[in-house]
Amino acid sequence: MKILQAIKTLDSSWQYTSGAKEHLNNPLVLIFAERKLLEDPEVLEDIREEFPYHHLIFGSSAGEITGENVTENSIAVTLIEFQKASFEVKTANILDFNKNGEALGYHLASQFEKENLKHFFIVSEGSFVNGSSLIKGIEKYTKQKITLTGGLCGDGARFEKTLASYNENPKEGEIIMIGLYGESLEVTYASYGGWIPFGPERIITKSKGNVLIELDDLPALDLYSKYLGDKAQELPQAALLYPLNVTEEGKTYSLVRTILNIDAQNKSMILAGDVPEGAHAQLMMATVDGIAQGAATAASKAMERHSKSPELALLVSCIGRRIVMDQRVEEEIEEVSEILGEQAKIAGFYSYGEIAPYATSTECNLHNQTMTLTLISE
Repeated sequence: MKILQAIKTLDSSWQYTSGAKEHLNNPLVLIFAERKLLEDPEVLEDIREEFPYHHLIFGSSAGEITGENVTENSIAVTLIEFQKASFEVKTANILDFNKNGEALGYHLASQFEKENLKHFFIVSEGSFVNGSSLIKGIEKYTKQKITLTGGLCGDGARFEKTLASYNENPKEGEIIMIGLYGESLEVTYASYGGWIPFGPERIITKSKGNVLIELDDLPALDLYSKYLGDKAQELPQAALLYPLNVTEEGKTYSLVRTILNIDAQNKSMILAGDVPEGAHAQLMMATVDGIAQGAATAASKAMERHSKSPELALLVSCIGRRIVMDQRVEEEIEEVSEILGEQAKIAGFYSYGEIAPYATSTECNLHNQTMTLTLISE
């Protein structure tokens, strides 16, 4: 596997971080960038001139990851030339499916050839899709026989709109699915948070999909705002610092759910993934050290199952983690890098949701506030 990486801001030329520029043979090109840059025709023209290839995948982010560095207002590009493995790319738009993530997920998964298909990686828009439904549709087709990771695109802390595309100019609603093929291909993954539950545990007494309506028979927004106090005036952004820990009955694990938006009229909250009725919910908080240690734990768990040194590490970390860590955000990337070793090239983005199986399970979930890793080698 040959990997080149480059980064650019509006005030700089292209900087190649992994060696000199060279022409690659039919690479997969991952482009994570500030959303407003992806709306600029001159920027897009510059990207296409610098990388004249056939498989350009664009995704807006809440921060770009290259090596041990986290940048903003930048364009981070990773070019991957496989020596033995191969890939296919399919795309669909959630707006063409009446925002039905399950139907879109099933449709996308069914487009791929099955022979030697090892793994799916998703770069999804992050504004309209219910990530839980998207995963459900994919696994309805794959029967959990093909592993799945990825993330929902971001838009900084603005939550205005997210963009993604395959070769076309980035647009709203787009979901890109990459299928990785090859007998020699090895893919492992892990997702971990490092957040700490606090306060009383509540029962989700009324919800619909990813809309949380009532906790303990009380309006969810009222109860949540009571805990936030003065910070409730800053919703939904303030909610990134206080996500919910959700545990379903009969499950041995819990999931973290970020509040993406609020409905003040109905006193409900829109979360990044499903919150089923009857599940237990509890507020969470985090420290910088706790988040950094959570990233290290995720890296260790992914490495435990990788039989050789990974060549590529795709990182998807949550915008909430970045906000908590602020100027120390690169510490979680450094923790990951130290565990993965020097051979692994690191790329990724800060997201509105992370996609990965939980621990060693093959059942995939949408996560929030986690560091999610996908390790790849041939």
